[in-house]
Amino acid sequence: MSERANASVLPFKVGDEPEEALFSEEPVEQVQNPAERLHLAEAVRMAEAIVFASAEPVSEKQLAARLPDGINVAVAMAELQQIYARRGVNLVRVGEAWAFRTAGDLAFLMSRDTVQQRKLSRAALEVLAIIAYHQPVTRAEIEDIRGVETSKGTLDTLLETEWVRMRGRRRTPGRPVTYGTTDTFLDHFALEEIRDLPGMEELKGAGLLSGRMPSNFSIPQPPADPDALTDDEDALTDIDLEELGLLTPRVTED
Repeated sequence: MSERANASVLPFKVGDEPEEALFSEEPVEQVQNPAERLHLAEAVRMAEAIVFASAEPVSEKQLAARLPDGINVAVAMAELQQIYARRGVNLVRVGEAWAFRTAGDLAFLMSRDTVQQRKLSRAALEVLAIIAYHQPVTRAEIEDIRGVETSKGTLDTLLETEWVRMRGRRRTPGRPVTYGTTDTFLDHFALEEIRDLPGMEELKGAGLLSGRMPSNFSIPQPPADPDALTDDEDALTDIDLEELGLLTPRVTED
């Protein structure tokens, strides 16, 4: 039998669809053009390999830099998330990044391997909650909300857990440091974004708020983009980082 007889025939012709079709925003199963399906399916496989090999959540910006030019990262990740939806490992969104995590209903299987963490003090939990809901917030503002002084050790503990970070400096006398949460915080508490924090009704339902709260009591809405600096906030400079002990001072020769 000749080689021609054994040759495989592709079910489409190159050029049947415009090049733009390769980067459709439709899910793979809804894409009709075979060439487009193959191209997107390969991008999904590549994204799976990148996220699987990473010890940290992978941002969409990092994925876009490593996937073929023009691929719609959001569509590829949505397809990959659907593939893993019913598996023992799920693809979850962490802020603007993606990571594989054990399915929630199978977490009990990992209990033997879980490292026993030191419990946070009540003061640390209060400060963490204030930072999460009120960010960006300064130490003085935290103390004003709590009504008591906040020790430096409490903030240091939260910084060590990497749930809290120094964001910037407030444009007020003394230029106090502002604090906010991190993607590690979102990852630990299984939040896709900071606005997924429970609201007042959810907190009441969980028994974390009294049903006799003052009528004017409210819970602030966290910012949509926790990384964006506010109008009264400056970014931390190298000099600020040196003063805060977060950057080794540079040695200059005379």
